[in-house]
Amino acid sequence: MLHVVQGKGSKDRYVPLPDHTLRLLRHLWATHRNPEWMFPARNGLAAFDESAIQKAFQAALHESGINKAASVHTLRHSYATHLLEAGVDLRIIQVYLGHASPATTAIYTHLTSVTETQVNQRINQIHADLWG
Repeated sequence: MLHVVQGKGSKDRYVPLPDHTLRLLRHLWATHRNPEWMFPARNGLAAFDESAIQKAFQAALHESGINKAASVHTLRHSYATHLLEAGVDLRIIQVYLGHASPATTAIYTHLTSVTETQVNQRINQIHADLWG
């Protein structure tokens, strides 16, 4: 689990960290072993402020050929949408995002082609179970 301290809404929370990502971060940390920062500047101080992160994200978008308008915050929305499409319960997503109200999390329930397909499959399965 990754401990987010004072994240969006000044809330602390724990979110799952995929094993592969943890291995990558451990490898990165082994290159500098800074006791305070995961991404230290060359002088050993904190390397990133909000504008530097946004600039790096925009550069990554450009480099990848993605021409959609997006920001680092877009990643938060994408994360929630992917979790929802993967069948993760809305209440769990609410906890991971640090939302106080389920209504805030419900904005991610917009209908996508993936969720529409999943719903249709579930409806067909229920019907098949009832009528055999």
